[in-house]
Amino acid sequence: MKESNYIKAIYQIISTGHWITDRVGSELKEYGITEPQFNVLRILRGQNGNPITVFEILERMVQRSSNITRIVDKLLEKGLVNRVECPTNRRKMDITITPKGLETLKELDKKVETFHEPIRSNLTELEAETLAKLIIKLKGKQL
Repeated sequence: MKESNYIKAIYQIISTGHWITDRVGSELKEYGITEPQFNVLRILRGQNGNPITVFEILERMVQRSSNITRIVDKLLEKGLVNRVECPTNRRKMDITITPKGLETLKELDKKVETFHEPIRSNLTELEAETLAKLIIKLKGKQL
């Protein structure tokens, strides 16, 4: 493969990722939620009520942020998450999503789904599957 084609492909992946993130962030703005906050809420929902530490949230984020504590603080201020001292380690804080956080996330999911709908229609199911496989292949053992 020519290096120039590889570089073009990498550029498209990076610019498309930023484009999607920026657009999703714009969609969430009316709710006063940032894309990283949305990501944290989705991680917490996936815990099914089980607490998780800030470090564990950071490990699961799509885009890791050094501001994770600040992100959680903002969600706490909005009443979307709870934070309590870990019973087994006082230095750790357990984070859970609140019922208000779950309800807010349902609304945010609808908004993000509406954003993705016209983009999703640009690809067939087979094309989307192939694209995902190629990106995973590109990452190789980096997963």
